[in-house]
Amino acid sequence: MEAFDNFWAVYSNLVLTLGTNALLALSIYLTLSCGMLAMANAAFMGIGAYAAALLTMNFDAPFTLALAGGMAAPALAAFAIGQPTLRLSGVYLAMATLAFGEVVRIAILNTESVTGGALGLNGIPPSTQWWHVALALALVLFGLWRLNRSRIGRAFEAIKEDDTAAGLMGIDVAGHKLLAFVLGAMIAGLAGALNAHLTFFIGPNEYGFDRGVEILTMAILGGINGLLGPVLGAVTLTLLPELLRSLNDFRLVFNGLILVLIVLFLPQGVWDPVRLRQWFKRKGGQA
Repeated sequence: MEAFDNFWAVYSNLVLTLGTNALLALSIYLTLSCGMLAMANAAFMGIGAYAAALLTMNFDAPFTLALAGGMAAPALAAFAIGQPTLRLSGVYLAMATLAFGEVVRIAILNTESVTGGALGLNGIPPSTQWWHVALALALVLFGLWRLNRSRIGRAFEAIKEDDTAAGLMGIDVAGHKLLAFVLGAMIAGLAGALNAHLTFFIGPNEYGFDRGVEILTMAILGGINGLLGPVLGAVTLTLLPELLRSLNDFRLVFNGLILVLIVLFLPQGVWDPVRLRQWFKRKGGQA
């Protein structure tokens, strides 16, 4: 028991970060599963983090209410910008959502009296416990699993394959895309709210372009063919720098090399059910 206590004292933040990163990867998985390359998840995370932190610090809101506010604020923002931006697709949608992220970052920097500006918010109550992250991740996974098996999930898949054909079949393409966008923003906001009450401090630079690319990398690296893919991608991308820490100055070199090798030899991501079935079938045939 003492060994576990020592481990938890050192690595508790890393373990909880695995959970929040998994939530972020699942948030962009939702939009990718509907055929949208939207890069606003880092901004939604920031909106959720600041909304939850301000509710806690300025209004003494209970933690559950702060989490709800952290989900509602980015959902409203996603609904507002989703109407015009989701008419775009591909790289144009990515550029528009990246621009929105930059607008959010600059807005945080220029509202110093509320957000602390470049100095950020410090002294956020450390309310996030391990079971909060575990419960949030479990509920999100269960909700997305149910969604994938529902009529809405099948509509998402149809839109991803061919949105024109999906529209001709009677699917409300614009409505379903907006739904995926808003739900993804809510999950990203939840991750931001949990993370804000874990790290005690948040700043605008935490939710910029680099974080957006990192979130996308988690999902692509793990694979978007199932719910386990983004989670595995988040775990891989979070743990690799820690596992390679002993390499000192060469850590980032080996980290990048491993990621390149994964992309080259596992183009569908770490979690590829089709490849795994073929592998087990070959093993069964050899036996």
